[in-house]
Amino acid sequence: MTPSQPEVARPVLAVLAILGLILASFWIMRPFLGAIVWATTIVVATWPALLALERRLWGKRGLAVTVLSIVLLGALFVPFVLSVGAIVNNVDAIVAKTQSLSGLQLPALPAWVTGLPLVGGPLSRAWDQVVAAGGQDLLAQAAPYAGKIVEWAVARIGGIGLALAQFLLTVVIAAILWTNGESAAAIVRRYAVRLAGERGDATLRLAGQAIRGVALGVVVTALVQALLAGLGLLLVGVPFVPVLTAATFVLCIAQLGPFLVLVPVVIWLFGTGSTGWGVFLLVWTIVVGLLDNVLRPVLIKKGADLPLLLVFAGVLGGLMSLGLIGIFVGPVVLAVTHTLGEAWARAEPRPE
Repeated sequence: MTPSQPEVARPVLAVLAILGLILASFWIMRPFLGAIVWATTIVVATWPALLALERRLWGKRGLAVTVLSIVLLGALFVPFVLSVGAIVNNVDAIVAKTQSLSGLQLPALPAWVTGLPLVGGPLSRAWDQVVAAGGQDLLAQAAPYAGKIVEWAVARIGGIGLALAQFLLTVVIAAILWTNGESAAAIVRRYAVRLAGERGDATLRLAGQAIRGVALGVVVTALVQALLAGLGLLLVGVPFVPVLTAATFVLCIAQLGPFLVLVPVVIWLFGTGSTGWGVFLLVWTIVVGLLDNVLRPVLIKKGADLPLLLVFAGVLGGLMSLGLIGIFVGPVVLAVTHTLGEAWARAEPRPE
């Protein structure tokens, strides 16, 4: 008698069936994945705040969830509606302003700039070359494109209903996770322990710390920079301050900084003869633009003890690969990969 051969088809078919169910589940949940990821990120980042608020509200989880849901709804819905409303209501004026750039004459640099040691001479010569080459002609050529960009942005607002629906769905899912956070965390931890034992549980906690660190470092820094930029724009009296502030916040979240908004305003102030306000906003722009180099590392270190280069690579790579949500997903993926690789190389779990 020949020894019985192990049955291969049965486990293979079982694995294929499980994979098929997982793929089918992802396919069905695909319309909700964006809202689920955003809600999970928000809940993980704000979980300590929920527990603190619950203690202040006599231990009532429902009251704490209601307060945070209202705050989240206001933080997402109100700025979005105000920004869109400001753009829609001022679209004609924005287009007219951008087209009026064709008549803008570039002035000579102030005497104090040309008198700066080392850099004053080169700056003055470079500026004179721009003016002599027809800087106003360059602005005139750029003005129609600026108007088209504004019109394109307004046309894209046609999908506002879908965006608002995603916002509301995110708030609803976040409220559910806040209410049943312990149960959801227990399920995820059981899967992590089943896959990698204690190392999996430690890695899961590290992922939560990475989310909180990025939320503190990126979002709070962008919010501070946007508010300071808006304050500077309000002080110099330029138009469309809410629109420019919202654009600054988006650019800071995207790690592009406030310079793309503030520098054109500085040039516009110099071009219109407001030299004093132009100098003030130039200094203010430098301070606000360099603020993230100090504030962001401090906040990230408070949230997660991870290599700063790894966090920045995750933020930028995730943004370019997955869009805005990649700002949070990228660092988490790199942090988990870094931790597992380090633990495997040392052949022992990473200490808590």
